[in-house]
Amino acid sequence: MSRLKNDCLSFTVSLQEGLRYVKACFVGQAKKLTARNEQEATEAELQTAKMQVEAADAAEDTKNRLHNSP
Repeated sequence: MSRLKNDCLSFTVSLQEGLRYVKACFVGQAKKLTARNEQEATEAELQTAKMQVEAADAAEDTKNRLHNSP
């Protein structure tokens, strides 16, 4: 794969990661604002962190596959 194409794909993956991270922040904030008690607010924070980690992991896996492809 050409270097330019590989760089463009890596950039796209990074953008997707950023959008997923922002989405996780908004979802978490919305859930915290609508939480009826402290437990729901804590669960919202945990879900936000989980979504952010999943976004980073997915982006890292995709980048690794791009760099290891022939």
